[in-house]
Amino acid sequence: MSSTQRAKDAARARGLTPGSLAYQGRVFLDLVRFEHTIFALPFAYIGMVLAADGLPTLWQFIWVSVAMAAARSLAFAVNRYADRFYDARNPRTKNRPSVTGAISPRSMLTAAGVSLVVLLIAAALLDPLALYLSPIAILFLVGYSFMKRFSVLAHWVLGFTDALAVGGGWIAVRGTFFGEADFPAWMLIAAVMFWIAGFDLIYACQDYEHDVTEGLHAWPAQFGIAAALWLAKLNHIMFMLFLALAGLAAGLAWPYYLAGLATAIMLIYEHSLVAPDDLSRVNVAFFNMNSYIAVTLLVGTFIAVVI
Repeated sequence: MSSTQRAKDAARARGLTPGSLAYQGRVFLDLVRFEHTIFALPFAYIGMVLAADGLPTLWQFIWVSVAMAAARSLAFAVNRYADRFYDARNPRTKNRPSVTGAISPRSMLTAAGVSLVVLLIAAALLDPLALYLSPIAILFLVGYSFMKRFSVLAHWVLGFTDALAVGGGWIAVRGTFFGEADFPAWMLIAAVMFWIAGFDLIYACQDYEHDVTEGLHAWPAQFGIAAALWLAKLNHIMFMLFLALAGLAAGLAWPYYLAGLATAIMLIYEHSLVAPDDLSRVNVAFFNMNSYIAVTLLVGTFIAVVI
């Protein structure tokens, strides 16, 4: 079933009329796959917990959550708008609402604009430094969608963009980011960057033929699927290394490292699901396992710091 049909069915189940504002909102949530915020959101919370050395305030928790949702919506709205012509020629993405017309280009840009305003408001309410640095975050949120047109570094730009969630959570609590005491946040940012880049390399293997045809610079299209899967493993080794360094820098207790061990096991399983000649289980590796990893690390960090 296509994403458009899922959105229509969900809208009808709620009594929404196609073309209505409520219907457009439901299609937009399906367009940006809002539920996948779970990849980065736990790391924003980890950043807050580490920065507070305990629990953040309710105010910080609420507005960091709002900022993350807005950032995710902004990034995906721009991505779907920018890629709609490529998506129309890709068998995997040709049924996206941005391609079928279930949501118009104008609606996508409007949603991006609203998300941008909400993000700036949330940043201003959290900390002056968060607002001051927000243009850098916005540059990455908007710019990563265009990187694949120019450079194989697109996977790491996406990784760094998602990793900024850690910095956002940290700054919201500490109000600092460039001091010696902020070192744990930078280690965790590096960890998340390699983690996201690793599984984006796996995910991009699905579009090998399309990306080659379109002349896009995804790593699999440039160097082959086998090379991309090997590099994904290397990235996830780097992820585990920086994850350990972040724990050491923050002086975390054993539950954090237990969560890290569980993460390593899940990564090994994730890589066992894919092979150069068999990408049929990429979605399981990409969505399910990485959601489990994010939540596992959040729980481990929370127990290590708070309990």
